[in-house]
Amino acid sequence: MSVKAFELVPAVERDLLMGDKARINIECIECCGKHLYVGTNDCFIHHFLLDEVTSSKGKLSYSAQKLLHKYLGLKKPVAELRAASALERLIVLCDGIVFLVDMVTLETVPSAAGGGAKIRGVTAFCINENPVNGDPFCVEMGVLSSKRRTVQIYMVYEDRVQLVKDVTTPEQPCAISLDGYFLCLALTTQYMILNYNTGASQDLFPYNSEERRPIVKRISREEFLLAAPGGLGMFANAEGVSQRAPVNWSESVIGAAVCFPYVVALDESFITIHSMLDQQLKQTLSFRDGHILQDFEGKVILASTKSVYVLVPLPLERQIQDLLASHRVEEALILTEGAQRNIPKDKFQILRKRILQQAGFIHFGQLQFLEAKEHFRKGQLDVRELISLYPLLLPASSSFTRCHPPLHEFADLNHLAQGDQEKVLRCKKFLITYLGEVRSTEVVNGCREDVDTALLKLYAEQDHDSLLDLLASDNACVLADSIPWLEKYHKYFALGLLYHYNGQDAAALQLWIRVVDGDLQDTTRSDLYEYIVDFLCSSSLDLIWKYADWALRKDPTIGVHVFTKRPVSKDQPELNPDDVISYLGKHSKALLLYMEHLVLERRIQKEKFHTHLAVLYLEKVLSLLSQTPIDKEQLTKARERLQALLRESNLYRVQFLLGKMENCEELLLERATLYGKLEEHDKALHILVHKLRDFPSAEAFCLWASSCRDSAYQQQLFHLLLGVYLDGNLPGTAAGSGDGDLEMAAVDLLNRHGEVFDAVRVLRMLPEGWSLQLLRPFLNRAVRASMHACRTSQIALGLAHSENLQLLHDRLKERKKPIFVSEKKGCHLCHNTFSEPGVVCLPGGVPVHTHCVAQRVRDSPTKRQLTNSSNHT
Repeated sequence: MSVKAFELVPAVERDLLMGDKARINIECIECCGKHLYVGTNDCFIHHFLLDEVTSSKGKLSYSAQKLLHKYLGLKKPVAELRAASALERLIVLCDGIVFLVDMVTLETVPSAAGGGAKIRGVTAFCINENPVNGDPFCVEMGVLSSKRRTVQIYMVYEDRVQLVKDVTTPEQPCAISLDGYFLCLALTTQYMILNYNTGASQDLFPYNSEERRPIVKRISREEFLLAAPGGLGMFANAEGVSQRAPVNWSESVIGAAVCFPYVVALDESFITIHSMLDQQLKQTLSFRDGHILQDFEGKVILASTKSVYVLVPLPLERQIQDLLASHRVEEALILTEGAQRNIPKDKFQILRKRILQQAGFIHFGQLQFLEAKEHFRKGQLDVRELISLYPLLLPASSSFTRCHPPLHEFADLNHLAQGDQEKVLRCKKFLITYLGEVRSTEVVNGCREDVDTALLKLYAEQDHDSLLDLLASDNACVLADSIPWLEKYHKYFALGLLYHYNGQDAAALQLWIRVVDGDLQDTTRSDLYEYIVDFLCSSSLDLIWKYADWALRKDPTIGVHVFTKRPVSKDQPELNPDDVISYLGKHSKALLLYMEHLVLERRIQKEKFHTHLAVLYLEKVLSLLSQTPIDKEQLTKARERLQALLRESNLYRVQFLLGKMENCEELLLERATLYGKLEEHDKALHILVHKLRDFPSAEAFCLWASSCRDSAYQQQLFHLLLGVYLDGNLPGTAAGSGDGDLEMAAVDLLNRHGEVFDAVRVLRMLPEGWSLQLLRPFLNRAVRASMHACRTSQIALGLAHSENLQLLHDRLKERKKPIFVSEKKGCHLCHNTFSEPGVVCLPGGVPVHTHCVAQRVRDSPTKRQLTNSSNHT
């Protein structure tokens, strides 16, 4: 199973090491504590001080400070560096010569009297990390000579080196590692282990050093790691026995190291990390141009030709321990029930509950969950006793302690299952079911936080569908304890829900955004981005302004829903459209969608919004027109949206838009619509008829422009269009050019819309040479319409005459009725009493003063005349 075991952290960047010198390459590295030494191909040693820096989030990084660099004077690459910290010396291999350098000054150490400080003809060397010499101020070193099949053992002192022993080998060695008296060698054709004290040797396995680079690495006391044929990393101890299974790495491995329990290998393109426990590949890191991989006191350092990196290990998770067996207690239950008569009732009830609880745990240990659940229920078990068997399920803040004496003999679930993972899984499924049943009962009173937190952890670990239901409902999960568990199992969406439930919406959004961006992996929701947008719709304004830009950059079409789908609620402040428009200035697509929302969906009647949307539509059209080649399908859709807005809206600034498309001959139809808005219909029809020659659009224009007006206005427009058709002598137009098309358009117009026209006026406008047969449909409609109008007016006149007769009849009836006026009665208009008999009678026989009626008529805007002014006494 893939895990993240290491992080690759830069230690020394290229600029710090070599500046602008492109041909300088790293040849070797050495690290001693915080001190890093780098040997390069131009015979320099660079000394850096590495400081570990931990960020506030716990992330480790390195700060490198260059202390010194020194030219060795040999004009050859520095092949090998090894630190002897006790001597404050660097052992350097350069140009086949091993010599000593001061660790602080990087000055070559001069030879002491009577001894040499240099070893010549060296191809490789290694330090004995398990020295056999007890002198703390002496370093043991194994050296490979280039001229003979010999390994030389040297003692290195502060200012001299001393040959201790020559060890002959059957073939020329090409790689060496030293532990105590044991030499692990890569010869020309095989690996072998040699005890240079006793002379005993052990051949390991064949290997062709000419095909690929051999690897001999000491990993622990008397144990080595070797690169074997077939892309295997083999372990071998001093006896030549492999006590660990090999790891299957790349055929082209060029370096390896061990950081228990992992084996780290480097090839041309990748760093691979295998587990020493199960030999599985755990992690792969891309690393180009790498050629050095070494471990120094537990620190794994890599280098490319230009830079140095540190492979930082991450904390390892604890493994689930084995589970133990259970007991039988059926006899105990029977005995308990039988002893009831001999024990006081209160004491018996306490004892019975305890035995039932113990019986429940015994059945639980035997995986008899139905019986266990029944005993737990009857024994009124504190559910935390059961939860406490599962490691780490109880929150850290829980004050629970197990019953004493204990109800069972299990330390935990690992003790119970004895390594049987199927038992572990079944026990966890039982706990999920049991907690789900008791969660809403009185059993959990006082421990709701413990129960809900444990249930959350189980749901997360088992990838249970009910996890989201738990977090979306009322719950008491402890946030601090739930966060690491949800993170451990990559339940970041669920963790966001928990943050939201605890009022930390900002934290929830940050986490979900990292999942969408790919920084965190969680497959709970494939539509998480859309969920975030919906979540923002109902969030506070601060969160909307903070994260809207991210949502819009991800997908402006969906991201704009943050503004367009915000619910209207008294509890939430509304978004100011002007603020949103200003904010969306850098998101053109989202701005267009938001303006469509304001104008077309919310139908806000503001001139600036309608004008702004029209300008956006127009700019889109102009942009498409400027492209080469023109996307005709997109252009057609864009123009249709623009034309629809121009027709349907009455709020935009017409002259402003006309000015923007004045010089664009491709937008004649839109200009005609704008002229129609200005009621300059002659200009609009001129464009449609003479420039576009679009006669159906001209007729449609007349219908549109008169859609909300009376019939007279519509008739006027159609007569104007007919006049445009019939006027063939336009300025600058040759006589008769296009007249045939215009005449046919005029005929079609009359025949299709004959009922709109004034037939008499049309006949006066038509040329004398037109035949009646050509105008037959029009004349038929005109005659029919004229007859219909005449008969309709006659009917209306008859109805009016009948209504008038009825009113006269009613008036006569009213006149015959007496109207009583006295000083005790008041006027209905001024409420004063009558002082004289002269009055006016309103409909219904209500008497009022004559001067009151006269004043009312003068004040009336319509100045309607009262028809009944007869005086009655």
